[in-house]
Amino acid sequence: MRNGCCVIRTVAMSALLALPMALPMIGMIGGSAAMAQAPAATPAGRQIGTVKAVAGSTLTLATDAGQQFVVTVADGARIVQLPPGSTNLKDAQVIALTDIAVGDRVLVTGQPGGDATSFTASRVILMKAGDLAQKHELEQSDWQKRGSGGIVSAVDAGSGTVTILAGAKKIAVNTSGKTQFRRYAGDSVKFEDAKPGTLAQIQPGDQLRVRGAKSDDGMSITAEEVISGSFKNFAGVIATLNASSETLTLKDLATKKMVTVKVTENSSVRTLPPRAAAMFAARAKGGSAAGGAGSGGTAPAASHAEGSGTHGEGGGGRSAGMDLSQLVSRLPNETLADLKVGDAVMIVASQPDPASSTVTAVTLLSGVEPILAATPSGAPSMTLSPWNVGGGGPDAGSQ
Repeated sequence: MRNGCCVIRTVAMSALLALPMALPMIGMIGGSAAMAQAPAATPAGRQIGTVKAVAGSTLTLATDAGQQFVVTVADGARIVQLPPGSTNLKDAQVIALTDIAVGDRVLVTGQPGGDATSFTASRVILMKAGDLAQKHELEQSDWQKRGSGGIVSAVDAGSGTVTILAGAKKIAVNTSGKTQFRRYAGDSVKFEDAKPGTLAQIQPGDQLRVRGAKSDDGMSITAEEVISGSFKNFAGVIATLNASSETLTLKDLATKKMVTVKVTENSSVRTLPPRAAAMFAARAKGGSAAGGAGSGGTAPAASHAEGSGTHGEGGGGRSAGMDLSQLVSRLPNETLADLKVGDAVMIVASQPDPASSTVTAVTLLSGVEPILAATPSGAPSMTLSPWNVGGGGPDAGSQ
């Protein structure tokens, strides 16, 4: 779990921010969708961050924006601890300042001090690092059991139904006013950078992951959380590699155009074993007629079978029962140095700057020669998902 710590940190921040507004600027959201919410600014009367030091009645607090505050906890300040998943301060347990340790997440409310780095707290809300890790594991497990994903084929705004394709299978995602929506950030390949979204943002061709109650036949799901994004998919043979600029180029099979791909530390780089490549090539060849590509030369990139994890953690299946993205999430991560000119690759990418010809690799898979040979048009029915970025494998984080 390369960026698992980042995901847990974001879960904590979002949870603390989301308590009911009736409770002055304090709150918590349950569920893993909370990990994707990152507010643009923190009001002056509160600060959120990770405890870096504890000395007497002061806490050194580092915010996610990189600021550091010396927080003086006032005499008589209320100090409480929220259990994982709590949605109400009534569940909070009164604790002592000495119960706070380095690495914990806290939200402090009070007054800014006389300078930009000091703060006086009248209330401290604690979320223990160990509790957050446990909660994150439970959420990951629930996504594996009740998560589905695919490429969006249709959106019915009137009924709130989104139809997705998982390979050749159609799944109706039924949303409601209770559904939490998140949207993958176009300027980041980190899953935890996803922002609060709406049904209106989802368009055909997008990739979508959903968690909720599935019907007995698996053809529909009542959505509790939906995370969507628009990604580009490419497949071809590496034409050039530039280690200094961390880029490669290839001619995309679908569009026949040259593409420049940036590989970052957050990119997932994997190599498919020969036996698995042959198995998926046979399956892709048999299902290519049903699978098809998205419009504009973009192939489906989220053909997750039922049981796959929201954060890229593979679900229950093995071999023939596992989709390509599930298998990829279990492979060891590699680097640009492990690739060479002439390698066949499949890539899921984001495009931070639409005006630029360079895209950023989210997932890059080599060892796919048999799959591309089976689908020479560049439109395999089983392609890659971006959801192995942002916390676990995909927090769901960046490996």
